[in-house]
Amino acid sequence: MNNHSIAESVKYHRQNKGYSQEELSLRTNVTVRTIQRIEKAEVNPHLNTIKLLAAALEVEVNDLLPLDNPKEETIKKKWLLLLHATPLLGMFIPLCNVLLPLFIWIHKREDNPIYDTHGIKIINFQITALLLTALSFVSLLTIEKWGFIIFICTVPVCIGIIIFNIVYVLKSDKCYYPLSIPFLKFRAEGSVSKIILLAAILSLGSCVRLNAQKIERVDGSKISKDSLTQKIDQWAADAHVQGLALAIFSKREPVYQHIFGYKDSSKKLVLTASTNIYGASLSKAVFSVIVMKLVEDGIIDLDTPLESYLPKKMYSYTPLTRWHDDYSDLKTDNRYHKITARMCLSHTSGFQNWRSQDTKLQTISEPGKEYNYSGEGFVYLQVVLEKITGKGLEQLAQEIVFRPLGMKNTSYEWKSRFEKDFAQSYATNWGIFEKDKDNEPRSASTLETTFADYIIFLTAVLNHQIISEESYDEIFSPQFKVCPLAQLIEDKNAADGDYKDIGLSYGLGWGYLDTAYGTGFFKEGRGSGFHHYSIVFPELEKGVLVMSNSENTGIIFKDVLESTIADKHMPWEWFKELPYK
Repeated sequence: MNNHSIAESVKYHRQNKGYSQEELSLRTNVTVRTIQRIEKAEVNPHLNTIKLLAAALEVEVNDLLPLDNPKEETIKKKWLLLLHATPLLGMFIPLCNVLLPLFIWIHKREDNPIYDTHGIKIINFQITALLLTALSFVSLLTIEKWGFIIFICTVPVCIGIIIFNIVYVLKSDKCYYPLSIPFLKFRAEGSVSKIILLAAILSLGSCVRLNAQKIERVDGSKISKDSLTQKIDQWAADAHVQGLALAIFSKREPVYQHIFGYKDSSKKLVLTASTNIYGASLSKAVFSVIVMKLVEDGIIDLDTPLESYLPKKMYSYTPLTRWHDDYSDLKTDNRYHKITARMCLSHTSGFQNWRSQDTKLQTISEPGKEYNYSGEGFVYLQVVLEKITGKGLEQLAQEIVFRPLGMKNTSYEWKSRFEKDFAQSYATNWGIFEKDKDNEPRSASTLETTFADYIIFLTAVLNHQIISEESYDEIFSPQFKVCPLAQLIEDKNAADGDYKDIGLSYGLGWGYLDTAYGTGFFKEGRGSGFHHYSIVFPELEKGVLVMSNSENTGIIFKDVLESTIADKHMPWEWFKELPYK
């Protein structure tokens, strides 16, 4: 294979799609380093790698391979002919001898080096010809006899050179333009004339490119990607965040991705988009989609008491796990039988967040009557679904979400293949949490994922994939108004908070809030040193994802959200996230 041809093809098609090397890496699972080496022609890529790149770039494999294509030579001849012949229109339309080849050169110079080389020679000659024509007119007025000869010879000579090169290029792909002043040079160190010329020519194009480097926020304001990256890096460093990954979504697609820091700071191992990250309560957002798919399939109804689907009482089943499906304590509970799927997903099941240390479980409030953030409610719904379907949570998740979306590195349980690339997690005091690799699948908390995979999931949510638009409307509808001062209620006598201005509520697995710019739906995750936050604005087609392996990342969430999408409505005190000072 011709490495240089492959390198040029990959780079051209990547830039044509508007992808960065990092984004192309996410879409192909080919490492950024490999893509860099391919584009530098330092490596001869395998055919499988080329196939992955072609699929992500939405081109044919042959478009990347340097195959002998008889049509390619014809196409090249046509473009070269156009470059060399269009200056003749300058005889009839002023300045077209420069502007037309200039336009073609700008748009074709990266397609093939020959267009760049010929274009520069043509433009240099045509600008020189304009100057010579002007000087010949001056000579006509100032120099007797010879001035007239110079004047009447200049234009025919220039036309003759153009015609000569048209014939020459058709025969040999070469050109020769004598007496040209090098306004444009082949090397980067151009003259002042080149800089002035290019600045004038490319001013309109640069405005477009500059706009592409900015991110539009929910309030309509914009921030440059470079400025945002600098802010994120500074905040993360000041807050002693070990590793952080940030994605911003616009028009239902990720438009910005940035990764800071390490997956293992002691070994200086860099965090990447494919590094395994413990998802914590992001598990709940995925589970809500799984449940709604089962609702669509008629397996359950959101408002039917869950126990009614079972042939016997929940407490009479023999546990199949170490503890999370042991409901023997409910034998003396006279309220749990009222619990529905809607209550579990909206945190109104009446269960506490997690069982007490003695693994005792009981309802602490009337089901459907009070908001109590509850992982146990999610697990209860999971266990019922497992008994109804005869499938475990992991199997359901793989069939409904992970495999259809191509989330190859996501699971509700630890996999041995994650061992080669997983993130350590860090406590506020920089202590290291021991990685829990023995979790049984739980819908509320055991998600193992990657930055790249969770971007895929949020993209699917914004694009209403996996389940119907009606099901997403159900998920994103306020189910129960949130009144407590904090998300996790430890004190039953704690005062309520006033969140009427943002309509703080809970949907099905996602938090809900109203803003001046549209409705937002959030889900965070926190546990074992990992700290994550996500929010989507479906009406605005925007969103943000922050994933981190540092417990103290929450102190910069407010600054991050306000800078990335101008989200100033999130009640951070409700999360008990104290902003970084």
